Amino acid sequence: MEDISLEVIKQKSIKGVLALTSRTFILQLIAFGGTFLLTIFLSPAAFGVFYVVSAIIAFLNYFSDIGLAAALIQKKDEVTKRDLITTFTIQQGLVITLVVLAFLLTSVIGGFYSLDSDGQWLYRSLIVAFFLSSLKTIPSVLLERTLDFGKLVIPQILETLGFYVIAVILAWRGYGTLSFAWAVFARSVIGLVAIYIISPWRPQLGFSGGSAKKLLRFGLPFQANSLLALVKDDFLTVVLGKVLTFTEVGYIGWAKKWAEIPLRLIMDSVVRVAFPTFSRIQHDVGVLGRAIEKTLFGLSASIFPITAGLLFGIAPLVAAIPKYEKWEPALLSFYLFAVASAVASLSVPLTNALNAVGKIKITLLLMVLWTTTTWFLTLFLINLFGYNGVSLSLLLITSTLILVVHLSKTIAPFSFWRSVRFPILSVCIQLAWYAASVQIMPKNIYATIVVGTLGVILYMSVLWIFERSRIRSLVEKLPLWRR
Repeated sequence: MEDISLEVIKQKSIKGVLALTSRTFILQLIAFGGTFLLTIFLSPAAFGVFYVVSAIIAFLNYFSDIGLAAALIQKKDEVTKRDLITTFTIQQGLVITLVVLAFLLTSVIGGFYSLDSDGQWLYRSLIVAFFLSSLKTIPSVLLERTLDFGKLVIPQILETLGFYVIAVILAWRGYGTLSFAWAVFARSVIGLVAIYIISPWRPQLGFSGGSAKKLLRFGLPFQANSLLALVKDDFLTVVLGKVLTFTEVGYIGWAKKWAEIPLRLIMDSVVRVAFPTFSRIQHDVGVLGRAIEKTLFGLSASIFPITAGLLFGIAPLVAAIPKYEKWEPALLSFYLFAVASAVASLSVPLTNALNAVGKIKITLLLMVLWTTTTWFLTLFLINLFGYNGVSLSLLLITSTLILVVHLSKTIAPFSFWRSVRFPILSVCIQLAWYAASVQIMPKNIYATIVVGTLGVILYMSVLWIFERSRIRSLVEKLPLWRR
């Protein structure tokens, strides 16, 4: 499992990005179709119960792993059977403790949120699903360490498909909130069975103090990063609900969701592959540096034009869709969030590289910096600019990219500017085309689509002129091309 050649790592990492990106599109299609049908059969109240209860259970995930799975993926040496058994034992001890506590708090949670009997059964179903999901950790880690993301996406597609098929059928039959309860349980069972078929592993209990000490040295700071991210993002949103009106918070949420589309479609998949890939090549700083450059180029080359297209097309889209003009006050926040997201996407692979070589304490300090500055700037700027201060603060914080680049160069030699210069040039030309066209084009959705498409073609043409050899080298490694 551990002896992977450099060429195999290159091939598997590119195949992994393709697999995860295609999975994202497939899952989005399934979720869109299923959610559309559920909105027909279920009341808004049923959806509200599902989202609230899901958020409660999601909070448990931050305390169920303490970073051990990430430590296994990052580990430079071979992962031993003792490491796997120790990780499984510690995790199950934590999970079972949380499950028992969650069950004991059923009536308390139900009373606090005024959940009816169906809502409480949904809560219990999510607790069981949380336990079953924890059993998938080791098989998933084994696949990630060998970069077999093509196999890893299969359970995710099956469980998503199973969830929506069962939820829609039961909602159609009038089960209401219980539709979600049965669908959640079915999803967890389907995912568990599928992952063990694809990546067999026999669960065992045992403990090694030496393994635990080594894994926790990386795992605890890694999990602290996750907790700080929770405070930086989710908990801040809770506070904003008290500082701003719900309408203003709605504008922020709408703008952020649309602005981060390129991140969800592309960056998440790339980063998911980058961490285990960087971990496998951490011993060769030259190879690691070149991998960082290719990752930065790939992200900038794909995210920049999509972001530019969104910047150009969002206002005409809001104007064209009936009853969608209510989101027009959120446009400024959208523009700021979009630019900030594009810049921030370049920090993520660099922090992944730092984590991959074991510099977890550096990324923890960066997360402390980002969390404190996010809270300070956000609360300060909303007093000056209202809800737009939230997006403005995020844009200002992206200036720390300079610091992240500097720190990353201490672990591997790479050129940040050489990686992103031509994507930046190409997107500037694309934006110039949009700025010129918007003055003369007809004000309708069809003209917007045509001008937007031509802008993307212009971007690709300019990028091809300057980065022809780099693009060819990446394309030649694609599975379809190699065949």
